[in-house]
Amino acid sequence: MRKELYKKIEIPAGISAEIEGTIVKITGPEGENTRNFRIGSLELKKSGNEISIGRKKATKNEKKLMNTIAAHIKNMINGVREKFEYELKAVFNHFPMTIEVKGREVSVKNFLGEKIPRKISIPLGVEIEINGNVIKVKSTDRELAGQAAANLENVTRIRLRDRRVFQDGIFMTKKPGRDI
Repeated sequence: MRKELYKKIEIPAGISAEIEGTIVKITGPEGENTRNFRIGSLELKKSGNEISIGRKKATKNEKKLMNTIAAHIKNMINGVREKFEYELKAVFNHFPMTIEVKGREVSVKNFLGEKIPRKISIPLGVEIEINGNVIKVKSTDRELAGQAAANLENVTRIRLRDRRVFQDGIFMTKKPGRDI
């Protein structure tokens, strides 16, 4: 059964939004987010300080897509208002590891006594701060910050050893909105 469905997202003061076709650009005090959405047959338009997504005769699949796009736009607005921050902790029992940031690359040295450092690249738009054993990952884009934190956690994943004995690694302690 098809219904007229529209989802409205209010844009707070101090934040501006532009829509060009399927590209949404949100600008705020912390920076800007741009994203290209696949909207199918939905209408995406800005009127005043609201963004509306919907269609005159929407199906239930279009309703799901509408809610997903609305959640992404809300995350974009929250990100330009206040950056998303993930906190990780480097833990070691056997060998003291060191973590260094050089340009757009993070290297983990002496992990489990390995001679060759483990390296990952940092996506553009992500900032990483290292303070002792605490690593903070910040970005206006929630997905980029989460992926960078997951990459840091994954670079020290231990394979083929007993996890009860080898408890070294980098582990997530805080996500945006909750402690772990």
